[in-house]
Amino acid sequence: MKKAKRLLIPIKQKILHQLNRKTSKIILTLLLICFLIRSTPYLAPIRANDILQTQLALEFSDRNGLPLGTILTRDQEHTAVVALDQVSPQFIQAILAAEDSQFYHHGALDLKAVARAVKDAIQTKKIVSGASTITMQLARMLDNSPRNLSGKIQEVWLAWRLAAGISKDEILAAYINRLPMGGNVYGVEAAARTYFSIPASDLNLAQASLLAAIPNNPTYFDPLQHRERLKQRQKYVLNRMVQDRYVSNAIAQRAYAEEVTFHSRQRGIIAAPHFLFWLATQQNTPSPNHSNSIRTTINKPLQQFVEAQVQQVLSSLAANNVHHAAALVVDNHTGEVLAYVGSPNYFDEAKLGRNDGVQALRQPGSTLKPFLYELALEKGVIRPNTILADVPTYYAIPGAKVYNPTDYNKSFLGPVRVRIALANSLNIPAVRVLEKVGVENFLSRLHELGFAHLNQTPEYYGLGLTLGSGEVNLWELAQAYLTMARMGESTPLLTTFSDSSIQNLKSKIQNPTTWQLITDMLSDNYARATAFGVDSVLNLPLKAAVKTGTSSNFRDTWTVGFTTDYTVATWVGNFDGDPMRQVSGVTGAAPLWNRIMLHMHEHHQPANFPVPEGLVQLPICAISGLKPTPDCTSVVQEYFYPEDINAYEHQDTFNLSNEYDDWLAKQPQSNFGSGKLKILSPRNDDLFLLSPGEEGQQKLEFKLAGTSSESVEWWLNGEKLTTNSAKSLFWYLYPGNWTLEVKNGDMTDKVTFQVELAKTTPMRRGFSVVNSQR
Repeated sequence: MKKAKRLLIPIKQKILHQLNRKTSKIILTLLLICFLIRSTPYLAPIRANDILQTQLALEFSDRNGLPLGTILTRDQEHTAVVALDQVSPQFIQAILAAEDSQFYHHGALDLKAVARAVKDAIQTKKIVSGASTITMQLARMLDNSPRNLSGKIQEVWLAWRLAAGISKDEILAAYINRLPMGGNVYGVEAAARTYFSIPASDLNLAQASLLAAIPNNPTYFDPLQHRERLKQRQKYVLNRMVQDRYVSNAIAQRAYAEEVTFHSRQRGIIAAPHFLFWLATQQNTPSPNHSNSIRTTINKPLQQFVEAQVQQVLSSLAANNVHHAAALVVDNHTGEVLAYVGSPNYFDEAKLGRNDGVQALRQPGSTLKPFLYELALEKGVIRPNTILADVPTYYAIPGAKVYNPTDYNKSFLGPVRVRIALANSLNIPAVRVLEKVGVENFLSRLHELGFAHLNQTPEYYGLGLTLGSGEVNLWELAQAYLTMARMGESTPLLTTFSDSSIQNLKSKIQNPTTWQLITDMLSDNYARATAFGVDSVLNLPLKAAVKTGTSSNFRDTWTVGFTTDYTVATWVGNFDGDPMRQVSGVTGAAPLWNRIMLHMHEHHQPANFPVPEGLVQLPICAISGLKPTPDCTSVVQEYFYPEDINAYEHQDTFNLSNEYDDWLAKQPQSNFGSGKLKILSPRNDDLFLLSPGEEGQQKLEFKLAGTSSESVEWWLNGEKLTTNSAKSLFWYLYPGNWTLEVKNGDMTDKVTFQVELAKTTPMRRGFSVVNSQR
């Protein structure tokens, strides 16, 4: 038996030796595999530049550094990135204590925590504690792996690669800049600015411990929805900080008892929301050095003043079904936008508050007329003293109804000077000027001025272009009027102080003289008195040029004007297109324009506008536009080009053409054509057809226009009919060739006409005009 045992011992030792060799090989193999696996991340490390955050929330300040607000990135995450040394040390201590107290003492994985978590899970048969390190949490933020075994393996792999490529401080910085902080707020800097309106560097212990409590479960611990839950989590964070000896128990107690107020997550907007959201869409690339702070040209106090005025003006117009308004204020010297208000309240979604009235396309009414008159003056189509006809006018448009433009009051002024036509915003003279200038030429000029949205053909807009048949926005109008304020020098509107690359993009649109003329007309308070009165809101105690506009059916009202220092553009209307009641440009947008202009010049008077260069001011008769005669009842001053002075000295005869006849006939007492008599009816060479058997039974009215109230002699074919002071006379029609003449002293007028019998009997009685020169 002993011999047998002795024989088995070598065999047993041999087997054990073999087993030890195999075990050693297995162990060595496993160790080698582990080494290779653990070393592999160093072959594909993740560097700091690989996880650089570029899609950041944009922080805006006004021209003086005052905060305006923060705008979300395109993926709607409110994110702001800061360096680790720009974060309060108390927050760093709080987040380390709450999430990974041994962060600086272990690798990508905390093996002790893993062992503890496994042990607790086995004992309780459920997951009691996690073992995710900050590095693993960052990996999950970057990859968003699914919460299963394969996702966990992917998370560990990514954590190893992070640890292989970047330092602990870089990992911690990337982590705290991505922390979910409730709602769509991400990162400690964004949270500090959103909830407390301070940078992350200024967080105190109470604020820091509250923010550090949120990431564990941002929805469950939402500071705006579940404050009590968050306080309980804060207590845990503070206790952990005490355990890690960051603070004493007494300090932790005081921090817990401190009252901390969270601001609403209203996207962090303080002022100018429409401007900020619009400007955010213009920022196509990250700022240098990944800075997300943008210094704008906005003047915050002015912006808030304009916002308040918009609300006040709309409140006064509420009874007239007016609900929306927008305003833009620009510095003429630099082109910088100082105030930008898109609606009365951006955050009132029920009232379409998010609509941006500065960028919205609307019909501009008469606000484009100054640019038409400037172009007409430039091309020599009109002169400053030109007389335009404001009389009923009709245009035949193929495939459409006859176009007959009118003014909103349906009245006509007859012969008017260019200055009066523009200042009183008369429609018919403007259409007549456009007919001479050409729609295509005018549209081309509007494109030069920056009206990019007028992108249809000239035929599409037609003659209505000068009355607002196209669609533009307030931004484009302000840009164009800025060019006028700069006397033809165009410059881009600037919104940030990083726009230095476009500050020199200036160009001249022709010479300044015609722009100076238009400015002089728009700043003439007396010239606009016919339509607006002498004491309207357009008349300021300072020199300002201004133009109003009202779109069809009173859907939009505009007022745009400028001094030598500032351009102010305002719009009042309804975003849904609902017509306003009894509101025009002067009662809708003008009061808002008036308030802003007065505020802008509260402490200084603007300089006077420059006198039109190279022109001479001469007296003219207000009615004829010519050198005054003794009979002229109204003498005014007007500018002349030097080459027109000779004609001015020698031309004093003024006759109204036949296009005025219908208008003249409706005037109770005409002051036009001083010292003249004019037969309005019949017209020269008229032919009247008389029904057979109607001779001596049908009456024709002779109509007369003139300044005299004395008796007038009526003569027909050399035979005196009567003498009276009336402006009309009825005569029974008889066939023949007739010459009608009127006399009053040296004044006389004469026309010839014919009356013939019709060859066929008409269905109705009376006579008809076969030929009439109109």
